[in-house]
Amino acid sequence: MTKGTASMGKKSGGKNHIKCRRCGKHSRNISTGVCSSCGYGKSARLRAYKWKRPSKR
Repeated sequence: MTKGTASMGKKSGGKNHIKCRRCGKHSRNISTGVCSSCGYGKSARLRAYKWKRPSKR
């Protein structure tokens, strides 16, 4: 069992994410059908969290 370049070549498999229809980012999961960026496929609302927004100072 080698741990060099030969093993790294086997890691180039299929793709897990595609382009989202709603936000346009490359973050929609193929198997679940949910976008990790905007939440499309899970809910009608846009995915947004308070910890993501910059706090007012």
